[in-house]
Amino acid sequence: AGLSTGQRVVTIQKGPLYRVMGSHITLWCKVSGYQGPAEQNFQWSIYLPLAPEREVQIVSTIDPSFPYAVYSKRVHSRGIYVERVQGDAVLLHITDLQDRDAGEYECHTPSTDERYFGSYSAKTNLLVIADTLSASMAPQVLTRAEGDAVELTCEVSKSTAQHTHLSVGWYRLQGAGESHAEEVLTLSKDFVLRPGPSYAQRFLAGDVRLNKVGNTTYKLSIGGVELSDQGQLYCEAAEWIQDPDETWKDISRKQTGRTLLVVTSQGRDLSVDISAAETSLSEGDTLHLICMVGAQKSSSRHFQVLWLLNGMEVARFDPHGVLIWEDKYEERAKLRQLRAFKQSNVVYVLIIYEVGLKDNGTYHCSVSEVKTPGDYHSIQTNMSSGIQVNVKPIGYHMRLSVSTSTPQVLAGDALILLCEVQGATSPVSVQWWHLPPQHPGSRVLVATMERDGTLSLGSTYRDSRTRGSLRLEKASSSAFTLVIPNTLDEGDGGRYGCEATEWSQGQSWTEEGETAVTVSSMAGLGLHVTLRSRIATVRYGQSFELICQVSASYTFEEVPMSVGWLFQPSPPTGHYHKLVWVLPNGTVAWGAAQQHFQGKAQLTKAATSFRLRIHSAMAANEGTYQCEVEVWRRNALTLGQPAATARSNAVGIKVVLPESKLQVSAKESSVETAGGADTAIECRIMFAQNNSQFTVTWYLLPPSPADATPLKIVRANYSSILEYGAEFSSPTQKSRFLSQRVSSDVFWLRILSANPRDQGRYYCVVEEWLWLVDSWHKLGEGASGRTTLEFKLPERKLHLEKTNHSISAREGEEVTLHCLLQGTRPPTTRLSATWFRGEDSSHATSLLTLHCDGAIEYPQESLAGRLHLRRPTAGDFSLTLHSAEKSDAGVYHCQVQEWQQQSEGKDWTLQALAHSGYTRLTLTTIPPGNAAGREGLLAPHPFPLAVLRCMGGKMAALCWRCRLQW
Repeated sequence: AGLSTGQRVVTIQKGPLYRVMGSHITLWCKVSGYQGPAEQNFQWSIYLPLAPEREVQIVSTIDPSFPYAVYSKRVHSRGIYVERVQGDAVLLHITDLQDRDAGEYECHTPSTDERYFGSYSAKTNLLVIADTLSASMAPQVLTRAEGDAVELTCEVSKSTAQHTHLSVGWYRLQGAGESHAEEVLTLSKDFVLRPGPSYAQRFLAGDVRLNKVGNTTYKLSIGGVELSDQGQLYCEAAEWIQDPDETWKDISRKQTGRTLLVVTSQGRDLSVDISAAETSLSEGDTLHLICMVGAQKSSSRHFQVLWLLNGMEVARFDPHGVLIWEDKYEERAKLRQLRAFKQSNVVYVLIIYEVGLKDNGTYHCSVSEVKTPGDYHSIQTNMSSGIQVNVKPIGYHMRLSVSTSTPQVLAGDALILLCEVQGATSPVSVQWWHLPPQHPGSRVLVATMERDGTLSLGSTYRDSRTRGSLRLEKASSSAFTLVIPNTLDEGDGGRYGCEATEWSQGQSWTEEGETAVTVSSMAGLGLHVTLRSRIATVRYGQSFELICQVSASYTFEEVPMSVGWLFQPSPPTGHYHKLVWVLPNGTVAWGAAQQHFQGKAQLTKAATSFRLRIHSAMAANEGTYQCEVEVWRRNALTLGQPAATARSNAVGIKVVLPESKLQVSAKESSVETAGGADTAIECRIMFAQNNSQFTVTWYLLPPSPADATPLKIVRANYSSILEYGAEFSSPTQKSRFLSQRVSSDVFWLRILSANPRDQGRYYCVVEEWLWLVDSWHKLGEGASGRTTLEFKLPERKLHLEKTNHSISAREGEEVTLHCLLQGTRPPTTRLSATWFRGEDSSHATSLLTLHCDGAIEYPQESLAGRLHLRRPTAGDFSLTLHSAEKSDAGVYHCQVQEWQQQSEGKDWTLQALAHSGYTRLTLTTIPPGNAAGREGLLAPHPFPLAVLRCMGGKMAALCWRCRLQW
């Protein structure tokens, strides 16, 4: 923008650019707006970071002498060169990027213009970074029947500091000499799965998959292999970086070794076997291999036979029987160092005379059947198992032995494996393999020690959080020790192989050996726990012991173990509480139920038994006990989940409290008192436990009826808190009936101002209580004998109206019950009166009492508003019921008592008493139709209540009704 026609502009690839050391890189440069010929010239220079002002010339399209000496050798050998894309555009190639190639690159175009106008050069920065990309897959030969599944894993990793993406792809080469690879499936840099054209339909059907397993492992899965899948499979990884122009560039690519996949047809009868006269040879010996083809009617069938060494073709017989040598073996065959021939249609022979170290490796024989000799499309293919041939140099004496000091271990124990190499005269590399019992045909790489001592771990063993930090050490010049600190489970058992390779003059030869180990799971070794106690019933304060016996097929001293004690109180609460837990490190952890055990529980261990001893048993220790044992794997890095757990049987412990020795005097007695006097009823304890406390409850059996229910008077507990019965809960009654402790073993019930209504048989019930550690416990109880309270009544008689009456009234009306005293009485006396109501023969209930001092007592507070004792004359004790209710129906009578004071300051004594006749009150319900009349009576009256009260007579009922409504 802003440039006029004819103005020269040089453009170079925008930087900074990151490229990896050792890679082949290109930088583009182009020119526009120039005058002169269409083919322009370009010159490349660099400004190094250490001398950013100094130009160092690299290469030119016009001047061969342009490069400085530091670059001239690479330019002349075409390690650095310029590719002309078109007349005005070029690419700078650096085939092997070196660390010193980092710097600022300048692209310059010599002028062909009539005059200088525009820009003649442009610059960009190139940074060289380390190549951290790695891709690996163990080479192998796999034989699968058509329809079988196959899985291949590729390990890909990088540690580039810059933000880069990875792509991982799988490719297939059909033949040994074929260079064009067919794409199977690729995970692109944009995290998109892209199948090759031949695999698109199977990918969409889910039969071909690529999964990332963990951080660095990529797995190709083919659900059902087809004959077309046969060939050499490999994995290719590429690392991509986004350049400043927002294009993505692959800065590094790595290919793995190849896996030969042979697919055999299902239902066919083709079999292939390979054999050798000798597989362990020395240089100069003869190797004789025979390939046997098994097939029915073989003479009329056509086979193509391939000899393979380490998956690479050596020679083949085509269906016509013509022998074709692979290029690198053809010269040796001409020199008669090799020979291959077809002995029959099913027997093929390969002979190598004077074998050398290059003939080391695994040999296979692959056979494909075709319909006719000219048809190269196979009907079926099969491959023999591999046969390992070891060629040792002359004077080779290396021998290998593998052993273990831990042939049988528990999960969590360490494995210690020893590989001893004798007779090696050159540096040795060592590889350890695991052949797990569940997959006996597969080998898992454990660890490798290179000749220079460099260590590397297999992908399964890299995470130290699982099996710990593996150690592969060279214990001496000939001994290599592998230590796996923490076995996981039975899967770590099986066979472990050591493969030692001696290297000399670019050649190598290998010896192998194996040893077997067994890893047992604790869960399968019969952990069993039994709980017992020498005594099941203990006295309060006595100690008891529980013994938890553990048995298993391993030694407990060598494994982390925790022991827990569980407790379910009596009566059961539905589940066990954690009482105490002893962890493997010795820490003691108390549970929620500890408050009754901590400080009095002793935990001990002896061999295979664990003991819980409880000192000074109390009631809270009564219940059911269990013990639980948890065992962890040895050398476990963290406890995590236990490897085995077992819980014992339940053992019940009963704690017997101290026996009650309470004896209460059962002697029957009687007390006679005059009315108005104070009296006392005695309750005596004859014998009890030391330190006992007592709760005393007093009862009254009324004189009649004979089967009357005892009335609770008052209960005084061991803390001297009083609790009165319903019939004695009024303030007056509470002030008259008192429970008193006279001495340690004598209690009195004091009755103040006793009156004839207090007559009856009295007794006490004593409860014996004992404080046991943290709470009160009732040991027992006993009842005293009966004490009869009798009144000595005076000879003087009072005369009350004895006539029995019946009154009928309606609900809501006012009812008056009459109690009239007849005759005269001394002026120094006072009267008291009590009204009773009793249904039929039941015990009469006190409704109201007028005491001689004028105080009125209502035993039933709810009746206080409806009962009115009016005394229009001195001897009239009539009772008025306001707003009679249906429940008021019954039999009523009154009792009048005469009291006299003997002298000033003395108590008043009862002089005489009398009972009235009985009045039966019957109530009827007002029909709904007559409600209006009553409502009229309930209408608000204009006069104040005080006026109405003063009117007396029949207006009294109206007054009460109005007050209730208002």
